[in-house]
Amino acid sequence: MLKKSVTLFPLWAILFSLLSYLQPNLVVGFKSWIIPLLITIMFCMGITLKIEDFKRVLKRPKMIALAVSLQFLLMPLAAFIISKLFELSNELLVGMVLVGAVSGGTASNVIAYLAKADVALSITMTVVSTLLSIIVTPYLTLLYVGQTVPVPATSMLLSILKIVFIPVVVGLILNHYFHRFIDKRHDFFAFLSIIAIVFIIGIIIGLNQQKIATIALSLMLAIICHNFVGLVGGFYITKWFGFDYKSCKTVAIEVGMQNSGLAVVLAMKYFTALGALPGAIFSIWHNISGSIIAGYWVKKSEKENR
Repeated sequence: MLKKSVTLFPLWAILFSLLSYLQPNLVVGFKSWIIPLLITIMFCMGITLKIEDFKRVLKRPKMIALAVSLQFLLMPLAAFIISKLFELSNELLVGMVLVGAVSGGTASNVIAYLAKADVALSITMTVVSTLLSIIVTPYLTLLYVGQTVPVPATSMLLSILKIVFIPVVVGLILNHYFHRFIDKRHDFFAFLSIIAIVFIIGIIIGLNQQKIATIALSLMLAIICHNFVGLVGGFYITKWFGFDYKSCKTVAIEVGMQNSGLAVVLAMKYFTALGALPGAIFSIWHNISGSIIAGYWVKKSEKENR
């Protein structure tokens, strides 16, 4: 059942996205569920991990350094170039650059889990890039758009603690003490994660239905290209450095999926409402593209193991 669920995950995400777009009233009332659902997903990840997984990751500083470098070098540069190529307005260019200049988002950890990538590595990279973004994001914004923005360091760290760190640690502890019981129920936790992320995507689309209806085709194409550059660049540059297939998948997902929610907040607070649009649309698109690529990699892995 799990294999079929993961394979059909992209279809579920797209169908529920369409339903949420056509009938936003069905999901907008669940806005407050987004964080609890993310916490649930992180707990489901943590309960399938072992402490040894994180010990193994910390022995690979070169991999973490490469991923974080790609995050802050490739993504903001790609955002700036793509915005110029599509002749986006200055407000939308600012929004695109903010998406590229922020850290990796927690959604990347979910997709890494579903794609059977290295979840411990993904979580570690998200935490490291988020901590660095407190310093790096303002200066990248200054470099590309000529204006610096303060990053809400305390609130970001508290969010990571609440949404990522605590539920993962609780899951790790439970798995450590009740491994035999939990090991037989991995499929249940993976299935629960799939349902949760599909529901989150639907809620985001419902909340942004009016914005989606008014966006120009050029902006949508620019956002798709930006995400594509992160996914493809992350995978093949990592491969070029000689890392294994699983690591390449993990870095591709981490680089291609940004903390677009933070980009929206920064744009709304320090720039314009229009500047927040790229982040809002990116948050929807990268979940859909991530679910598609996760389904593809799982299906490919199943064929290779036959």
